[in-house]
Amino acid sequence: MVRPFRARGWEVFPAEPAVADWVAHALPAARAAVRDPAHLHWLDCEGTWFIGVDALPNDAAGRVGGSGPLGGAAFDFLRAQYGPVALHPGQVSVVYPGYPLPRRGEGEAAARYRARRDGAHVDGLKPTGPDRRRHVDEPHAWILGLPLTEASADAAPLVVWDGSHRIMQAAFRRALAGVARADWAGVDITQAYQAARREVFETCPRIEIPARPGEAIALHRHCLHGVAPWRDGATAGPDGRMIAYFRPELPGGVADWIETP
Repeated sequence: MVRPFRARGWEVFPAEPAVADWVAHALPAARAAVRDPAHLHWLDCEGTWFIGVDALPNDAAGRVGGSGPLGGAAFDFLRAQYGPVALHPGQVSVVYPGYPLPRRGEGEAAARYRARRDGAHVDGLKPTGPDRRRHVDEPHAWILGLPLTEASADAAPLVVWDGSHRIMQAAFRRALAGVARADWAGVDITQAYQAARREVFETCPRIEIPARPGEAIALHRHCLHGVAPWRDGATAGPDGRMIAYFRPELPGGVADWIETP
């Protein structure tokens, strides 16, 4: 498993009872989070995407809704590779029919990119300011996606670019070369990020990853990924296509984010 993950930057783990049991407990909590009036600001793209960052009320071990600690092969694999980390409240990412419509305040170019390039991005590099400059704001250890609902394969699946983590990581390392490690978090990596992203689009296969409850998706933190449009004829239940994501941060900050394989 280690070799494919290192080469591809992602892996889908087959359904297993430990994950299915966690999903059964997490789904009611996720539904409640989506309906919570305090979370209405997370509903965007004209009602077609609930972003749901930190919306799942789990504890640091992943317990939620009476479940036991989060477990399963994918979670165990990531902990074995990158060490134990405390979990943050999970993201509840929900996509509905019609996605993607423009986000609030999103310009025409950004909306077009979301539709044509699946909104492809590397997590933790938030655009800020009028020029949308990027820095390493959140040095994640890894990304773990846990599907919570059944949906057809064309209902806005997760998209990854196979092997993209290698290109992105190399670009980030070049951008920070010669800068003191203590200053890495303040370096503007926008240009390096955009150039590497173009290289990925030209050289890496685009792969859609539909998944079902009980399965788990592991992504390398530098993997370029996004969400495909909801296609005509796609189906899901009233909860939409719902995935819980965990993205704990590395204890060593940006240095670990750059230097860890």
